[in-house]
Amino acid sequence: MKKADEKPLAVVLVSGGMDSATALGISASEGNRIALIHFDYGQRNRIRERTAFDALAEHFNAERTLIVPMDFLKIIGGSALTDENIPVPEEMPAKGEIPATYVPFRNGIMLAVAAAWAEVIGASKIFTGFVEEDSSGYPDCREVFVNAMEKAINLGRRPEGKVEIIAPLLHKTKAEIVSIGTKLKIPYELTWSCYLGGEYHCGKCPACRLRKKAFIEARIKDPTIYEPQ
Repeated sequence: MKKADEKPLAVVLVSGGMDSATALGISASEGNRIALIHFDYGQRNRIRERTAFDALAEHFNAERTLIVPMDFLKIIGGSALTDENIPVPEEMPAKGEIPATYVPFRNGIMLAVAAAWAEVIGASKIFTGFVEEDSSGYPDCREVFVNAMEKAINLGRRPEGKVEIIAPLLHKTKAEIVSIGTKLKIPYELTWSCYLGGEYHCGKCPACRLRKKAFIEARIKDPTIYEPQ
């Protein structure tokens, strides 16, 4: 049972990328105890993301960590991130277009698993780094989706307490996210955004392009090492 003076426990979804690292920093700055959850779904950059996750967990002194294998998403396929036969595009998707890197219902599954863990460990909050405003057009990064998932999760859990899904970056641009994170001293050099799993960020995929653009627009030095172009 939670003590009256005990800080609230928050589950934070952390891929190892820039956005989830910033959401983690926000959660920590608000005085929450943090439990970090990471998902391995056979993504191309899984090793690099896991390395970033481990580094962030250590940096933020996470109270708990959980690695969840979700290889079934690779078996299902349908995404350039999990299917080697679908090339990762270099160009940004057109506005309103669902990109090839979208993993069908990935975020919904992740939120459901995070909610199950939160219920077991007594967490009252789930933080995510979902971004609707300046993302790659993923339908499961929208505010309407997050609100619907929160409602469904609370309908399907024990009635003793509710969990809140907090997406503090939902309507921020990538440049705004970098600015916020820099003020919070987020170690962006530890994060990994590239859709590929090379030694360095490729600098060409949509995730790398958004990362580069964010630091340029925020007028903040980019600590990322990119492959020579």
